[in-house]
Amino acid sequence: GVLPPRLRGGGRGKATDGNRMTDSSSGARSEIDALRTRMGEAIIGQRDVIERLLIGLLANGNLLVEGLPGLAKTRAIKALAKNMECDFSRIQFTPDLLPSDVTGTEAYYQAETGSEFRFEPGPIFANIVLANEINRAPAKVQAALLEAMEERQVTVAGTTHTMPPLFMVMATQNPIEQEGTYPLPEAQMDRFLMHVNITYPPVEDEVEVIRLVRGEEAAAQAAAAAEGSAAGADRPAPIPQEAVFQARREIAALHVSPEMERYMADLVNATRIPAEFGDDLKRWIEVGASPRASLALDRCGRTHAWLAGRDYVDPEDVRAIVPDVMRHRLKLTYEAQGEGVSADAVTAEVVRQVALP
Repeated sequence: GVLPPRLRGGGRGKATDGNRMTDSSSGARSEIDALRTRMGEAIIGQRDVIERLLIGLLANGNLLVEGLPGLAKTRAIKALAKNMECDFSRIQFTPDLLPSDVTGTEAYYQAETGSEFRFEPGPIFANIVLANEINRAPAKVQAALLEAMEERQVTVAGTTHTMPPLFMVMATQNPIEQEGTYPLPEAQMDRFLMHVNITYPPVEDEVEVIRLVRGEEAAAQAAAAAEGSAAGADRPAPIPQEAVFQARREIAALHVSPEMERYMADLVNATRIPAEFGDDLKRWIEVGASPRASLALDRCGRTHAWLAGRDYVDPEDVRAIVPDVMRHRLKLTYEAQGEGVSADAVTAEVVRQVALP
């Protein structure tokens, strides 16, 4: 049989040359910090959500954001796009949507010089794409996103069209309205880098939300009374895309020790051989996570470390993002569902059982 991973040496895997965050990295870091601050001003009480959106952006991945109605899912994504130098597109998924409504289609044009077919890009061709309530459209429309999310391209009428360098799909869904919806298949769920859950804010933060929205309404009315002359007058310049690309280059250079690489692989492998890690996991897990989970842990772990100002990845970086990486990649047994065991509870048990490096 396969034995559970044993405690291994190697410490936290810190780079031997100390902190490599030099002044050359201060430009991208200050821009990303400014982006985080601006998003925090527009979204009260969702600090973890803001961090996850930034991790998805910097790790060059797609996010599935799930939460009850009114918890600022769409507002959070709009706040990210509003404060960046980017093209933003919102697609409202409905049962009557067609794949061509997402990807675009070939249109026939008649001109004096002759006729031709031209490609009319759909709303998927943007930097940040909000797929709102993605589970309200049938599978054929959901599948229209697959190629764009995975290959960063769309093929229409035999011609391949490349997505822009900065491209990110953020899909939202409501966990309580399942009648008349189309649950995402496992193959598409796996293509999301992270599955982010949004919960209710504390009461104190909700009071601040009331004040924030009231202030926004007053500012909008004042701007309308002034015929829009004050609209956007004091708005700071958007964060340039180059700041994101520079941050990605720095994240790619972060040090990851062999012990940390093994730890990430051990976490994922534990979901595939749950019987080796206790009777509970054996009863709860039907299908474990794919290799995409290991890649996501590496990318998100490095990004989490960079946002924390470190040039190396330690176990806390991995543990912080394990639930978001795992919760949509585990298929639980009927027994687990009957006992009310969530994917987060299963992930917490996996983290508890796997030895730290």
